Amino acid sequence: MRDVAALDATAQAELVARGAVSPDELLDAALNAVAALNPQLNAVVLIQEAVARRMIAAGLPRGPFRGVPFLLKDLGCEAVDFPSHNGSRLLANTTYSADSAIYQRIRATGVVTFGRTTSPEGGIGAATESAVYGGPTRNPWNLDRTSGGSSGGAGAAVAAGIVAFAHGSDGGGSVRIPASSCGLFGFKPTRARLPDGPFAGEGWAGMSIDGFLTKSVRDTARMLDACEGPDLGAPYVAPPLGRGHAAAISRPPRRLRVALCDTTFTGEAIHPEVATAVRAAAQLLEGLGHRVEVARPRADVPMMMRAWTDIVAVGTALGIRGALKGRALTGDLVEGVGRGAVAHAESLSPLRYLQAVGEIHAFGRQMAGWFDTGWDILLSATLAEPPARVGRFAHDTTDYVAYRTGPQGIFAYSPFCAIFNASGQPAASIPLGQSTEGLPIGIHLAAPYGADEELIALCAELEQAQPWAARRPPLHA
Repeated sequence: MRDVAALDATAQAELVARGAVSPDELLDAALNAVAALNPQLNAVVLIQEAVARRMIAAGLPRGPFRGVPFLLKDLGCEAVDFPSHNGSRLLANTTYSADSAIYQRIRATGVVTFGRTTSPEGGIGAATESAVYGGPTRNPWNLDRTSGGSSGGAGAAVAAGIVAFAHGSDGGGSVRIPASSCGLFGFKPTRARLPDGPFAGEGWAGMSIDGFLTKSVRDTARMLDACEGPDLGAPYVAPPLGRGHAAAISRPPRRLRVALCDTTFTGEAIHPEVATAVRAAAQLLEGLGHRVEVARPRADVPMMMRAWTDIVAVGTALGIRGALKGRALTGDLVEGVGRGAVAHAESLSPLRYLQAVGEIHAFGRQMAGWFDTGWDILLSATLAEPPARVGRFAHDTTDYVAYRTGPQGIFAYSPFCAIFNASGQPAASIPLGQSTEGLPIGIHLAAPYGADEELIALCAELEQAQPWAARRPPLHA
């Protein structure tokens, strides 16, 4: 069998469709890559090979990715056949009585799901170092660096060539941060573009949404088209698509007005190599005929960060208290940041949650108003610096607020991503940059609410202009 580790999922599916390779052979290759690479990465967990073989034997759906190996994030995406730790010792070996709507749609694409990928406890970190997995998840570009979070295992598994693409989710950058850290494409759709039910009405007041870590824009576009749309009883829906993501990337978008921000959105300097990569992306866009001007959004970012922190603390506390079932909140069950989140949530006024939701909604209106002054795209870095060293964002501390908003906290490291979870706008990280140490640098693009198709068309245009498919990390299948 030819080497398939470098191929994207669309190309692997084409091999299956032509009979050049079988789904069992692709699964064998993925499992062999897990055996070879996972001891160093610690990215793939809860492997269910028998389930995958049974799916193949029963006949896979005739979807766009028939026969391609696939992994679910070990957080959410509930599935009867795939138990989950949810990144936590408290929730280890959780089983489900029904499949979530997002998994039903993923399964219908014909993928061969065979396991899960690591995530931090509660999904509230920019690194994946959960105690339930016995150690940190590492970056295949440099094992001393984090692969990001909270979809860190997915990012590491795809970058290393274990699978061509994987499920993730994004409540504050959790698809885009691993994409930036691991040299992948990560796209966060408009709020409610993908289904949340039936296990949740919404995630983190609508800020969290599922997504995918992919090697190519086309894989994300096709998977989004297969999964988009509300599930039964959804509390709200995204604006309808026009032609769909896959059709949108078939031709470049109109020439766009792009705001270039090579600082944070509040004007602080970022790592010089990252700022250089942002300016290089701006030059690339100008060369393609887009109009690029220096600008920063006018919106109350500190208010948004405080509100995000409080909403996520309340959501985390609700989940932990429910899972404890009256047991004591102890360190052997819940890590430090989770315990700190519970303490912070329980210190808030009973009125604070709805107040924070109102602030998030106000922030979304501020961002929408700024884009409405004539901007089509906001260009920035994805992270303020190259991928952090393993251990920097460990969950040992119980100071949840400082962990998120302190001078060395998550928001200082990732000041761009959560903005668009709060506003609900579509945003993407594209692997255009690289540091002098050879570490990936993601470039972040955001668009107005509902403009997913125009944004992904721009991403595809950039991919064609500056392809990244040939880049492989040192640790690769």
